[in-house]
Amino acid sequence: MLDFGVRFALTVSQIGVVMVAVLLTVAALTLLERKVLSWMQDRMGPMEVGPYGILQPVADGLKLFFKEDIIPAGANRVMFMMAPVLSLVPALIGFAVIPFGPNWTVEIFDVEFKPFIISDINIGILYILAFTSIGAYGIILGGWSSNSKYSLLGGLRAAAQLISYELNVGLSIVGVLLLTGSLSMVAITEAQAGGFWNWYFFAFPFPQAIAFGVFIISAVAETNRVPFDLPEAESELVAGFFTEYSGMRFAFFFLAEYANMILVSCVATVLFFGGWQAPFTFLQGTGSFMWVSGIFWFAFKVSAFLFFFFWIRATLPRLRYDQLMRFGWKVLLPIAIGNIVLTAIFAYIFPGS
Repeated sequence: MLDFGVRFALTVSQIGVVMVAVLLTVAALTLLERKVLSWMQDRMGPMEVGPYGILQPVADGLKLFFKEDIIPAGANRVMFMMAPVLSLVPALIGFAVIPFGPNWTVEIFDVEFKPFIISDINIGILYILAFTSIGAYGIILGGWSSNSKYSLLGGLRAAAQLISYELNVGLSIVGVLLLTGSLSMVAITEAQAGGFWNWYFFAFPFPQAIAFGVFIISAVAETNRVPFDLPEAESELVAGFFTEYSGMRFAFFFLAEYANMILVSCVATVLFFGGWQAPFTFLQGTGSFMWVSGIFWFAFKVSAFLFFFFWIRATLPRLRYDQLMRFGWKVLLPIAIGNIVLTAIFAYIFPGS
């Protein structure tokens, strides 16, 4: 009974640390995105709240917390209230299988505990794909339950976009799974140890650079970010599926979008760029301080992907809806399938490489 209590306390504290870190990162991203966009557009960005605007996320959070929560008269109240939660929770649950650092096991009160991995399951990547798919239902239900034509169109677009690009995300990672022989996120990370030339983006016998390109483009579409933000296109649908939302329910959709950005950045880091592994072994660190290096490299790689999200928002215009669908089905899908075929051939010719 004591062991169960200790294990439960350790797991809850670990989950709490990860959730606090994710939510604080989301708050920071809301400011960093506006600052990066403003620098790219040669302006100052938020400057009024706190020194250089650093307290802007606090002001935004307080505003949304105290803002009136309005439910439209013709809305389906239950679905309208559930949709933001259904969108946010799957985005947060996905972090349970992400390895943030070395696969160490420590003993605390005779209980074995992995401080940098909440859960190492042998179907980790399927777990993430399953829960991120559920998050789309929140967007669809939010659009339908609002009883608004703009919201409904946004929800329908989200459904079609999900079907088109979720398939490409799944197919793009098959090459990595063929080379690793495992669905565990920890095993995939450990298989890329030894230097950047072992990362699957570069690895012999068949680098997964093409698969990475398909993955990152599809991930941008999955998170409804520019240039694939058709479900919430301001110039066409006011705000899309959350047009009728306000207050904290609107904030939940906002949090879900940024949490999904962080999650797909973590997944891209683990699958293609070695996770917490350093590019050179002499930069990995040794002994009990190796976890510091591991967390640093993991955070650095994830930050680079998040900057990429900001960069393309400042650079690319929004696609037309027919271009979005055509690109997903006629361009990315054949490329993803071709990558699987070539990877399978090379993995058969060079087994165990």
